[in-house]
Amino acid sequence: MKLVSYKIKERPSSFRVGFMLDEKVIDLQEAYRQLLLSKQETDLSNDLEKLLPVDPTHFFAAGNQLIDKAKEAYTYAKTNSTEGFSLNQEEILLSTPIPAPAKIICVGKNYAEHAVEMESDVPEFPVLFAKFSNALIGPEDVIEKRNVTQKLDYEAELTVVIGKEASQVKKEDALDYIAGYTIGNDTSARDLQKRTPQWLQGKTLDKSTPVGPWIVTADEVGNPGNLSIRSTVNGEERQSSNTNKLIFDIPFLIEFISNLITLKPGDIILTGTPNGVGVAMDPPQFLKDGDVVQIEVEKIGQLKNTVMGR
Repeated sequence: MKLVSYKIKERPSSFRVGFMLDEKVIDLQEAYRQLLLSKQETDLSNDLEKLLPVDPTHFFAAGNQLIDKAKEAYTYAKTNSTEGFSLNQEEILLSTPIPAPAKIICVGKNYAEHAVEMESDVPEFPVLFAKFSNALIGPEDVIEKRNVTQKLDYEAELTVVIGKEASQVKKEDALDYIAGYTIGNDTSARDLQKRTPQWLQGKTLDKSTPVGPWIVTADEVGNPGNLSIRSTVNGEERQSSNTNKLIFDIPFLIEFISNLITLKPGDIILTGTPNGVGVAMDPPQFLKDGDVVQIEVEKIGQLKNTVMGR
């Protein structure tokens, strides 16, 4: 199931949770209401906001228990009418799936070939840093390139969404704590990133980091350790790899991070980027106004954004 955050274009409304079905967006709460009515559970259908909140951040913060309800609504919608709460993609605007996650944890230098191209040793332990929600944008937003940086770079990354509280998790159990997966473009202002030992200032500029276009539930992705991942800029392939080349795979990362930080439902982890970034090219190729960056991850889809100077 592909879960999205959407609102109807040119209508003053907040983003709501929906899911994709036959190339259309189905409102999740309304689909669940129809499911309850079909079971003659009318009392429950009148109190839906408590059962299934429409706000994307609140929905994902409730974790896998609401993902399970969403799957019930999805199953119902596949075999019943969705008239009245089904929208064509041209009618709606997609946001980043979780607009304000409590934590955005990123992993640096997690592909050996990328570490080499950055003239760095392969790390002994995961290199962790943070982003904040001010940086997040959706699949239909532009990547803002501000005058503060002249060296904005792209980074294709498989992104993990946590589905239940995780503290001191063993890697053998780690996949049970995942709600789903999405795509991230960990854009990096290389000139700002490298001017101090800490990377934060180059990693979380306003409206710079696309995540989306949807969250694919973990059951549909299966093994996250063997997914092709690639990026293009203006149609030219820049990165092409596979998550089987991660130095620290996803179960290891969840074990490692959850022994340092308690992960909560709705937290996201950007798991690292393969080689082929712009700063490592000869000569370096940084993003400029009008560039179109597309990230593709197998079983998840494509995330495409245009760069716009500010």
